Amino acid sequence: MAYQVWGDGPATIVAIPPFAQNIEAAWSWPDLHAMFERFGTFSRYLHFDKRGTGASDRTSRNPGIDERVDDLRAVMDYAGIERASLFAQSDGGSTAILFAATYPERVEHLVLFGTAASPHSSASEDQRIAMRDHIAEVWGTAESIIVDGFAPSLAANQEFRDWHQRYERQCAGAADVRDLLDLVAEMDVSDVLATLDVPTLVIHRTDELVIPIEAGRELAEVIPGARLLELEGFDHFAYVGDLSEWMPQVEQFVTGRAPAPPKEPTTSRDIQIDTLGRFAVRRGDEEVPVSAWGSRRARQLCKRLVAARGWPVTRDELIDLLWPDETDMRRLGARLSVQLSAVKRILDGGVIADRQTVRLDLDTVTTDLETFYKARDDAAIVAAYSGEFLPADRYEDWTERPRAEARMRFVDAARREASGHHRLGRYLEAAALGSRLVEVDPYDERGHRMVIDALTAAGEHREAARAHASYAATMADIGIAVEPLEGPS
Repeated sequence: MAYQVWGDGPATIVAIPPFAQNIEAAWSWPDLHAMFERFGTFSRYLHFDKRGTGASDRTSRNPGIDERVDDLRAVMDYAGIERASLFAQSDGGSTAILFAATYPERVEHLVLFGTAASPHSSASEDQRIAMRDHIAEVWGTAESIIVDGFAPSLAANQEFRDWHQRYERQCAGAADVRDLLDLVAEMDVSDVLATLDVPTLVIHRTDELVIPIEAGRELAEVIPGARLLELEGFDHFAYVGDLSEWMPQVEQFVTGRAPAPPKEPTTSRDIQIDTLGRFAVRRGDEEVPVSAWGSRRARQLCKRLVAARGWPVTRDELIDLLWPDETDMRRLGARLSVQLSAVKRILDGGVIADRQTVRLDLDTVTTDLETFYKARDDAAIVAAYSGEFLPADRYEDWTERPRAEARMRFVDAARREASGHHRLGRYLEAAALGSRLVEVDPYDERGHRMVIDALTAAGEHREAARAHASYAATMADIGIAVEPLEGPS
């Protein structure tokens, strides 16, 4: 991905790319050049091009919103930016909002210019597809409709029209435009607006044609504490027209107040997920409370990814798991992104997602299930098995295989380990392992006999008799008679 950084002001601003741009070619239009230089007077300013567009690698496919969030994080990491104010225009607002919801500790302020939380068109799907195909067909040509819709105040300026047609060709190809428009139609981050805990400034022109003012007002109403700056005008592009009116407001917003105290970095904390015997997530020494997840679906999503053990799970499967009775895939895809945001927030990232699949990042997250499977000797296997896999979810189909595989690995190791203890005369250790086998499977006859024989060999005849009575009562429940215990009682 291509990015640029300039300016030496007190604030740090990262600009989220809109639909399609080219950070090199953009400097060639005076109004854009002026906007960039103005930002540089009060900030260290970074902007970048999405994968597959602009100056970035054009061989990459266009990323979905989850990947855009991850790419934003990657660019900030690579540039050495831990915290920044985000400046987002147009559909870049969805990425900025989801990033702020996922990584609030990395966002100082959020500035949303001419953006919306969800698709705002009232057109039918057939109408949308027809418009998508038309925009792509005339993209970068003299028939392009972008200037008329996005910068109507400059529509009569032939120099601008000629420049912008060249600029469109430098931003994306026709096939990419179709793909990008499909992705925009799927974006919906409405569900996270009320969860944002970031100072937010919403800027919107009252009569613009692309995203109506109602979308900006909705953002300001739902995002806690958000400010709304309404500007007169028809233009969607931020750099067109009234730079002197809104830029001072942005400068004051990101520099004119005492910065929020930095939150304790979480990226250095160890993230541990427990699924054997219970489900819990620990960040360092602290266990994440259930209330922090926001929903049961986020917890189920995390559990399912642990069960996959780092292998990718399709988005369709996850949607079917979380919303089994719903069928609107476009809406459900956006809702899945919201739940992924919650999981990433809890795991400090920890998830790798693309447009088709999602998987747990086992390079950054530790699970007790992986620790269990990495154990090689019997003693380590037994020690790592702290209980049944996700016992509270035993009736979920997707838990059956990992539960059975983990149980069998433990049982085999525990039997071998117990036999070794018995041969070496460590009878109480053998009895303890036999008891664990019976806890795992109350009808494990070998486990019961192991306990009884070990206690008898240890001279614990009364305890052996109790173990035998428990064995007999358990097996009677399924109609199996147990021979009487021989020897002293």
